[in-house]
Amino acid sequence: GLSVLKINDGAYYATWTEYVTSLALHNLLFPSTTYSLVGFTDSNNHAASDPGLSVVLKQPFIEGEQAGLESIEEYLEFNDFKLIRRQDYFNAEFKIALEDMHDENVISSKGVLFFIDTVFYIME
Repeated sequence: GLSVLKINDGAYYATWTEYVTSLALHNLLFPSTTYSLVGFTDSNNHAASDPGLSVVLKQPFIEGEQAGLESIEEYLEFNDFKLIRRQDYFNAEFKIALEDMHDENVISSKGVLFFIDTVFYIME
């Protein structure tokens, strides 16, 4: 029943539409770590004259340990995401890139992987 609150200013995305699409893909593919939108806040990453916008998200708290890179790769490749460089993956059928899948963004608990910090892009 515990949750984690996260604040994100969408800096990895060109538009808020890309960011919301990434959240939707995460929730579709990883329902055990679904993001819920709590609200909006000013971001501290911008100049005082332009505070910017950030979203506040809630996600289930998962207790476990960092997943091994081999386990992450095996799981993603089983689901048709191919490793393209470092910890970045691509699904050719759906033209979806999944980036930054290093061991700190995936938790292993009792042999199950929980993806807690994903970055998705739809590639045209």
